[in-house]
Amino acid sequence: MNYKDLTSEQLLKIHNIKELKAAGYISKSVKDELRDNLVDKLSKKEPTFEGIWGYEDTVIPDIERAILSKHNMNLLGLRGQAKTRIARQMTELLDEYIPVIKGSDLNDDPLNPITRFGQEQVAHHGDETEITWLHRSGRYAEKLATPDVSIADLIGDVDPIKAASLKLPYSDERVIHYGLVPRSHRSIFVINELPDLQARIQVALFNILQEGDIQIRGFKLRLPLDIQFVFTANPEDYTNRGSIVTPLKDRIDSQIITHYPKTRDIGKQITTQEADIKEPQKELVVINEIAQDLIEQVAIEARDSEYVDEKSGVSARLTISAYENLASAAERRALMNGEKQTYIRVSDFVGVIPAITGKVELVYEGEQEGAGIVAHSLVGKAIRTMFTDYFPKPDDKKKDNTPNPYQVITQWFGEGYTIDLLNDLSSKDYEKALDAVPGLADMVKKHFPNASKHEQYFLMEFLLHGLAEYSKLSKSALDTGTRFKDLLSSMFSMPDLDDISEDDLE
Repeated sequence: MNYKDLTSEQLLKIHNIKELKAAGYISKSVKDELRDNLVDKLSKKEPTFEGIWGYEDTVIPDIERAILSKHNMNLLGLRGQAKTRIARQMTELLDEYIPVIKGSDLNDDPLNPITRFGQEQVAHHGDETEITWLHRSGRYAEKLATPDVSIADLIGDVDPIKAASLKLPYSDERVIHYGLVPRSHRSIFVINELPDLQARIQVALFNILQEGDIQIRGFKLRLPLDIQFVFTANPEDYTNRGSIVTPLKDRIDSQIITHYPKTRDIGKQITTQEADIKEPQKELVVINEIAQDLIEQVAIEARDSEYVDEKSGVSARLTISAYENLASAAERRALMNGEKQTYIRVSDFVGVIPAITGKVELVYEGEQEGAGIVAHSLVGKAIRTMFTDYFPKPDDKKKDNTPNPYQVITQWFGEGYTIDLLNDLSSKDYEKALDAVPGLADMVKKHFPNASKHEQYFLMEFLLHGLAEYSKLSKSALDTGTRFKDLLSSMFSMPDLDDISEDDLE
């Protein structure tokens, strides 16, 4: 009988060491297990880290090489770069089930127990020692490194209650309550934000990484722990909050650098995969491709913005939250207007602002501007960047005699007309407001003759925002929406006396 050929159902019918030996079981370390299963997947050309987009040619090959080398690894990158997700997904490379001595706290291998309990069970019962089966989902432990993490949390400590209940002296190792690391024997153990761990706690990991030793309150223990360590760290942490002590860094075999999505398309794949949009919401709200691109472009603009702290980074969670808020803004509008289906508008991006303000760390200049103003500015810059992908670039300096393609539109506003696009307009009123601007629909139909009706209206509004970003129109925020008007008239118009307060007059 070949143990590797047994199905899960057959494995679970094995109840003691005798039956386990008869099945041909051979002890294997967790690193060998990961390596062998990865070799199998690569040989069969099967995907190893599904749902991790943008890392196919960079991060994932580095991780695969580290696993093949049986290395402990550190994933180094800014927040929101899927570091923890990758670590959790490594469990898919473990065997589905492994045998464990029944009642063991540290997942004792039946053929190679490391605890006193496991060794006594085998010594007393021999091949009749009972075993249970541990699923790979139970072979993952994770700890967020915070300044209050103690040696007892990670390694263990003496348990006075256990000593009293078992009537054992403190010198007996059976009174030890093991921490997270020993309990992760034969498993994957992850420490997130490693630099935040106090230096003296990091020191406690030295021997575990190198020799598998642990020391608790002077007990002479040598537990050959079998653990795949994965650490995560943010480059900012090395200077701002803490650092990885050099001897520990030396013991981490591979350091793998992660990164943000390199293209909008990759960002869209991640966002649509992770965003929690309910089925009723999907049926009610139709989100077009341009709006999705615009969400991703906001994150790109934020990562390049002078107001945003580049050391902190801009998490992929920004686009995920923004996408969810965008859908919710349209859903709320549709519910208020009693509509059975609605389509995304540029004005729905007002719902994206809270997702931005909560996800970016501002530098001093950004704090002075204010988070809300910076967020609105990032949306505006995203529109400006994408505008020329769809329409001709507005240019003041005419290099030839070609007519201004936007002349009809800007001239209408120049005659004193304005348009108010309120956030909660019904579809009928929204379309009526945009149709009132001459030349707007013609420009969209010229460049997008095959666009659907609802895409055309989105592009009409997008065109107005783009012209405002290129200073061809004036765009001002109202309490309930946006007003577009002529740029020059807005610069020279006097405020209404009703809008001037007594303090202003003084």
